[in-house]
Amino acid sequence: MSNLSMLTDLYEFSMANGYRQTITDEQGVFDVFFRKVPDNGSFVIAAGLEQAVKALQNFHFDDSDIEYLRSLNLFQENFLTYLKDFKFDCQVSAIPEGTPVFPREPLLTIRGPLLQTQLFETMILNILNHQSLIATKARRITYSADGRPVMEFGARRAQGPDSATYGARAAVIGGCSSTSNVLAAEAFGIPAAGTMAHAWIESFPDELTSFEKWAEVYPDNAALLVDTYDVLKSGVPNAIKVFKELKANGHKPVGIRIDSGDISQLSKAARKMLDDAGLPEVKITASNALDEHVVASLLNEGAPLDNFGIGEKLITSASSPVLSGVYKLAAVIENGKMIPKIKVSASREKVTLPGLKQVYRLYQPGTDKAFADVIALSDESLDQPITVVKANPLATKREQRIEKFDAKPLQNEVLAGTDLKMAFPSVFDIQKYSKQKLTEIPAATQRLVNPDEFPIYVTTKLAALQESLLEADAQ
Repeated sequence: MSNLSMLTDLYEFSMANGYRQTITDEQGVFDVFFRKVPDNGSFVIAAGLEQAVKALQNFHFDDSDIEYLRSLNLFQENFLTYLKDFKFDCQVSAIPEGTPVFPREPLLTIRGPLLQTQLFETMILNILNHQSLIATKARRITYSADGRPVMEFGARRAQGPDSATYGARAAVIGGCSSTSNVLAAEAFGIPAAGTMAHAWIESFPDELTSFEKWAEVYPDNAALLVDTYDVLKSGVPNAIKVFKELKANGHKPVGIRIDSGDISQLSKAARKMLDDAGLPEVKITASNALDEHVVASLLNEGAPLDNFGIGEKLITSASSPVLSGVYKLAAVIENGKMIPKIKVSASREKVTLPGLKQVYRLYQPGTDKAFADVIALSDESLDQPITVVKANPLATKREQRIEKFDAKPLQNEVLAGTDLKMAFPSVFDIQKYSKQKLTEIPAATQRLVNPDEFPIYVTTKLAALQESLLEADAQ
């Protein structure tokens, strides 16, 4: 990953420069979390941690960066010298990629010199917000596909090369099986998928000739696009002719793709035509601006579809294109003493959780069935039974007593200075992990429409700390 140190909003440099002139030895603790789930879902699939960690490891300023910052006439020379000699000196803990996470839970916590931690805000949020958003959208789409492979092919509609490439990575974390983006396939070990566009067919005198020529070049990868002219009158009949010739020559035809029209009705008719022609093994792929709701509708109508190719609605999360993750100060450390900090707001929902924290997932004893999460202060132990408070400040009956549970911490140490504390799993290992973690949370929580709320609590100690800081602010 290229150096992203200048991917920083100006106010972060201004604040860091101010820290350099005033409180040079103070440490900061920042949390990354979100308050609202895209598409009215109940959880987000965490993604982007590997890129965030690598960006932190590679954080430095070139001479040209220093000269540009000097040209702004905003910063003292001692600050610019600090940046020129920058050495990462923070500790990072995070929830693993692929984990389903819920509002107000810290996805990532970074602790270190306040001057340093302030500089990372935009970069970290940019990476985690984007990949988590796309992984979450991919989870919704692959959930609706009910086990059928989904190919990500939205690169041309993504908001730039990085969004296309890292979006493809995130899409696989969320459940996609392949990508049409060759750069992403090469970079992350993702199967590259795709065959032809309409231009291939239009380049030949007629559709049948175009199919025959394709089969000559790719006899073992004959997936044919059948909607250039007329799916049922020419596309499928011509595909059947070519598939029969391939089979006669010892090859296995792959399938057809329908990219327009009434896909439900066209796929049903195409399936019958293929079966009647003795080609039941030929797959039918659907594309054309699909999303989770269209996919679910097609399958509910009984459309005999085997695969989906999904582009713009996935790679841009078009129906809900923002994950509003935030980066908030939770504590400062002065002379070795942790001092909790809180953001106060007129909206109770925006009041932050203070202090250095850990997130625990609670399971029914001896099982892998999760029933709640608890956000606790890092120095707390979760003794049983435990009284907790709902994290949602607008909830009613907020206090709850939990008798028996197995508690598993979600955040792990990932970086201590330049010392990496984790191995980076492959994208498909993350996908496998994510699928396992999804089986652990209730099915009702995973519904696409009106999902059940997964309970998120804070400990009474953390709730009391938040209240005490609110009261102190009000005085």
